[in-house]
Amino acid sequence: MIAAVGLVVGLATGIRFKLRCNENLDLTPSVHWPEPKVQTEPEAQTGPVLVTIEYQIDPEDAQAFTQAARAAGKIKQRDGAVYWNLFRDTAEPSRFIETFIVDSWAEHLRQHGRLTQADRQIDDRLQAFHRGPDRPKISHLIAEP
Repeated sequence: MIAAVGLVVGLATGIRFKLRCNENLDLTPSVHWPEPKVQTEPEAQTGPVLVTIEYQIDPEDAQAFTQAARAAGKIKQRDGAVYWNLFRDTAEPSRFIETFIVDSWAEHLRQHGRLTQADRQIDDRLQAFHRGPDRPKISHLIAEP
């Protein structure tokens, strides 16, 4: 009886409060993350995996960069990251390191496949803040057993 009441309440709530989605989002797949550089391919269930991305940012752009990084962090968490954070170097104010942790190597590789064109726009905005001579440095670290 309680379950039946819960179903009716849930249905009524769903009708009253519709989920809204921005129809302008381009959800076609985008394979825009570079493939991880590895010496030997880790086993699929090896993990957890710590991914770090190092940026060089103009200190005057720090606040806008932080907002863009948080938007990108939400995507990473949506796609499987169990932890995400952005760190600023106290000795070098232009150096930021984005970190996120994924449960396994296979899960991280699946993240690459979950990206959409809408996600790419957010990542491109984040990358535009980088002032280093090369692309931001990406490292993949796997926990030792």
